[in-house]
Amino acid sequence: MGFLTSSAFSWLLLAVCAAAALLYALIRRREMPEGRASRAAVLVCVALALAATLIGRAQRYVGAPMLGLLMGMLLVNLAPAGWFSSDYRRASAFMGKTYLSFGIVLLGATLSFEDLFNAVYALPLIVFNMLLSFGVAYLVGGRLMGVSGNVCTLVGSGTCVCGGTAIAAISPVIGAEEEDTAYAMTAIFLFDMLACLGYPYFAMLIGMNSEQFGFLAGSAVNDTSSVVAAQETYAALNGLQDYALPTTIKVVRTTMIIVLTLIFSAVTARRRAREGAAALAGGRGASFWGALPKFIPVFLLMIVANTLLANLAAGAELYEEALQPLFSQAYKFMVTVALSAIGFKISFRELFTKGLRPIALGGCTWFAVFLSSLAFSLAFA
Repeated sequence: MGFLTSSAFSWLLLAVCAAAALLYALIRRREMPEGRASRAAVLVCVALALAATLIGRAQRYVGAPMLGLLMGMLLVNLAPAGWFSSDYRRASAFMGKTYLSFGIVLLGATLSFEDLFNAVYALPLIVFNMLLSFGVAYLVGGRLMGVSGNVCTLVGSGTCVCGGTAIAAISPVIGAEEEDTAYAMTAIFLFDMLACLGYPYFAMLIGMNSEQFGFLAGSAVNDTSSVVAAQETYAALNGLQDYALPTTIKVVRTTMIIVLTLIFSAVTARRRAREGAAALAGGRGASFWGALPKFIPVFLLMIVANTLLANLAAGAELYEEALQPLFSQAYKFMVTVALSAIGFKISFRELFTKGLRPIALGGCTWFAVFLSSLAFSLAFA
């Protein structure tokens, strides 16, 4: 905005996001567990989200949502016994589910169907990597490692589409437990950091050009912040200006969340129908609607609205300089609040026992997608 400096406007956006998170808790208070623990959970998780956002701004390697998850885990595991009651944990579990849904709805306001065509030449690789990631996840994770189907789905989604954002979107669709979400997030995080830090130097080592590296980083690094970090490192190493191919391809991957949510909603509907959960008179359409989380239609409507507004308000200062940054910051903040809450469900003991297999599975899917993207980049880019 013209009357605010960039720094002041950034702080204003953060304050608006925090206020919106507290207001959302007030609106949903009747659905939350009663008592002082619920209010404490809201305040603590919003405070953690604020801290994670600020730390995320101070560096470009780890995004705020993942930092929120890690901070929640650290706090609950290092705090003295009895600090966080069972009522507090129930309230944080409720927050994890509701704020994830809210965040994904806001994500829709940052996407446009036109994004699908910005880097359409990358779609074959993206679609192949999606099939490869899920194939490895289900074959290796389900059959060889004995990992649950939900964790396989989440690890596959996070690897092939958009890291933590994809996991956050798919978790409520398939009815995943908070522990499953946290294990998948941790698996994605570890190998995403390896890719983010290592790919630029690997590309230099084997002599990849900027287009080849763009395909590799854009299709094989998970979280958006990590893609940007890898992109900027590579650009600095090679003295490139205005280099944005990895991020452009990553935007196309992000829009695949739409496809995954619809596919897994249909799969969930079919499973529930087989289990007798759907109404007998409802038919296939009704069972699909019953399985589809209600935030998904709102998410799609937000994408349509953003597409229309982007075309109608092209060049409009209020839309481009205020509303778009607000929705971008707000969706990340709400997801960060949710993951901070989910962090309270995880103990380090469980993470290093039950969580080792999901982490190993994340390594397998990550390596498979890396090989696929590397081969495509060297052969066709």
